[in-house]
Amino acid sequence: MVMRSLVFLLLLAVSSAKVFERCEWARVLKSHGMDGYRGVSLADWVCLSKWESSYNTRATNNNHDGSTDYGIFQINSRYWCKKDGSPSSNSCNINCNQLLSDDVAVAITCAKRVVRDPNGITAWVAWNNHCANRDLSSYVAGCGV
Repeated sequence: MVMRSLVFLLLLAVSSAKVFERCEWARVLKSHGMDGYRGVSLADWVCLSKWESSYNTRATNNNHDGSTDYGIFQINSRYWCKKDGSPSSNSCNINCNQLLSDDVAVAITCAKRVVRDPNGITAWVAWNNHCANRDLSSYVAGCGV
């Protein structure tokens, strides 16, 4: 019985992930000062988030090197946040699980820290593969931002 209850709670937690709609996410990003932050357009941020997590705040990805990517921006545990028991630079000075919150303020603050790094927006593989040197106007089209 206890096991069934734990499974139910786990499924409930997973099912409650916030998945933003494209325009909703664009408006949130704009309200947090992301449009033009370090020269990165709002469309770039929306594109990056689409391809990294499909706008899902609870997305995770385990990498071959043992690190994990967390949250809507898929921020990596090797460099940016602390994953229990794993080595990390923890440059955002946060626990990685904080990036899985529906309150995206911590994730946005950390993404701003990542983009201040010398690699800038190119730190994200999905941005390089799907957003760089492309017309991204469709990512904010009709959003009123």
